[in-house]
Amino acid sequence: MSRRRKKEVSEEEIIEMEEFLNRNNIEEEKLFQTISINVKCKSPNQKKLVNSIKQNEITICSGFAGSGKTFLSCAEALKLIKSRPKYKRIVLVKSITSLKNEEIGHLPGTLKEKMAPIMESFTDNIRKLIGRTRLQKLVELGVIEILPIAFARGRSIDNSIILIDEAQNISLDNIRTLMTRIGNDSKMVIMGDVKQKDIRNKKDSSLEVVLEKFKEIEGFGCVELRDPEDVVRNPIIKKVEDVFDSLENG
Repeated sequence: MSRRRKKEVSEEEIIEMEEFLNRNNIEEEKLFQTISINVKCKSPNQKKLVNSIKQNEITICSGFAGSGKTFLSCAEALKLIKSRPKYKRIVLVKSITSLKNEEIGHLPGTLKEKMAPIMESFTDNIRKLIGRTRLQKLVELGVIEILPIAFARGRSIDNSIILIDEAQNISLDNIRTLMTRIGNDSKMVIMGDVKQKDIRNKKDSSLEVVLEKFKEIEGFGCVELRDPEDVVRNPIIKKVEDVFDSLENG
């Protein structure tokens, strides 16, 4: 049996590939020139979150609904990508356990179409920051990538800002998988709300565990947005949380 000869890449193909990459780079640069992120922190804890993202490789954040943790993380990710040259893309990861009684494989459409409604917490915030058209263009250029947890295994994610949401619904095994995917010249932000666990066995939730275990380790920042003043979406959310806390506590 004769071995198959490796196909040699022609000079024309190399030139074509280089032109394609250059076109993408030029498009990205032009697009980022039109993007301006002007976001102000509204509480001391929000400022702690922003500083942690800037200073640490991995930031772990737990906060009330409406405390701005996803919005601020998306804003900082866009700033880091815009400043270049180390960071090349934003990778979005989110648990799908919030779809109760539904398996993503049974939903209609392609994987991208299935994931779209699940990723709204990210895309809504990015849309608020830069508009729908720029968001769509960043997705088209591959600057923003949606990554299902199951597809993360075996990858080393370099030169990226990795945003992980709904961490309270991610098991310890899966959060370990995700945290060990961080590659060279990357940052990771893990977010969630310990009060909103949809995971089948609440004891499997990873968010409280990683907050506690990594808080004294260099390179990690652990932040909690759990003061009433941290709720910036609508102050009534804190009142809702208080009532449900009282129900849980009897």
